[in-house]
Amino acid sequence: MAETAANSTTGSPDRVQGRRKEIVGEVVSSRMHKTIVVKVTRKKSHPFYGRVVARNKKFYAHDEKNEAHVGDVVRLEETRPLSKLKRWKLKEIVRKTTLVPEAAVEAPGQQR
Repeated sequence: MAETAANSTTGSPDRVQGRRKEIVGEVVSSRMHKTIVVKVTRKKSHPFYGRVVARNKKFYAHDEKNEAHVGDVVRLEETRPLSKLKRWKLKEIVRKTTLVPEAAVEAPGQQR
């Protein structure tokens, strides 16, 4: 009996404390070091008019390996606060973009 009471207070290994939220969105900026900005579009029916309204929100996320680029569709996972704005981290890249990033497109003959 004392054994079960100890497990309930310390928590058993198979019990999950809480689930982390996940969101899917499109990368709109990857210029910062180890940080991406992701736009998440949520569609919701208007309560009175019934028309579907799209709402956009931007999230700052931690990208440890700098692998996401503008146009990629990514999945973010909620995490502890990493900075003033970053509360999410990159979990996976769902779909890579076919566009090449602007920095790699510069022609060798053009100079500024």
